This record gives sequence, structure tokens and C-alpha cells, in this order.
Amino acid sequence: MELQDEIRIAATRDTVYAALNDPAILQASIPGCDELIKHSDTELEAKVTLKVGPVKARFSGNVTLDPSNAPNGFSLTGQGAGGAAGFAKGGADVELEEDGDETILRYTAKADVGGKLAQLGSRLITGTAKKLAGQFFERFAAEVTKEAA
Repeated sequence: MELQDEIRIAATRDTVYAALNDPAILQASIPGCDELIKHSDTELEAKVTLKVGPVKARFSGNVTLDPSNAPNGFSLTGQGAGGAAGFAKGGADVELEEDGDETILRYTAKADVGGKLAQLGSRLITGTAKKLAGQFFERFAAEVTKEAA
């Protein structure tokens, strides 16, 4: 499954980049995030409770960031396990483009799921992934705008 989208955020690129590396802002933005632990500048651990169709599970996972393109963007890879519900793994490339006092954030994400989640069908999985990504970026933009004000 692949997702692509962009969002305009009323903050400078440096502010948006800093927010993407702030565990408190990320935890507030991630739907269902119970806990987010920053182990280093490139390693995060998350615990997230999600409902996908009839399957509700608590996922535990790790995310690795590649900041080599900072502050223009970065790449990330991650994987999570939800016990009997299955697993998810994937990655994303995030691009930040300055536009005056605002930033255009573009992302391309790829994910694979297995276990009970994979049995739900690609339409349900893709629809849920789009919904969760939309919620994340709406919350993230609100958090960044609040911090920038």
C-alpha cells in the first residue's frame, strides 16, 4: 500500500522540522498513541492502540529516522507488532518546502501488513491508513501552529 499527500502548515520550515522531532508533539498528533519514547535523535519507540475494522489491537513498534536531508525533510522506517492482530512495517519520505512564512509538507509512505490485519482486505486497510494519516497531519498542523503562535 502506498499513500501520498501534502499539507500546508502556518509555520516556518525550521519550526516544522523541529516539531517532527519533538516526542510530545508527535505523541499528541499520532491517533491512538499511548506512549512515545525517544531513545536517541534517530530512534523512537511507540505504543499505539488502533481499531481497524473489527480488529482492535495495541501495537508496539520502533521507528528509525534518517535526518541526512535536514531541514529539507527526512526518511523514516518502522515496524510494529500487535500480537494476534498481526504486524505492520513500512517507511515514509517527508519533504519540507518553504513558501513564505508557511511550509508545504509532502509525504510518500509505504506499508505492508500481515496477520489478521491482512485478512481484512486492502480496501479497508488503505481506507483506514488514509484516515489515520489525515488525522495525524491535521493534529500535527494544529500543534505546530499553536507552538509557533
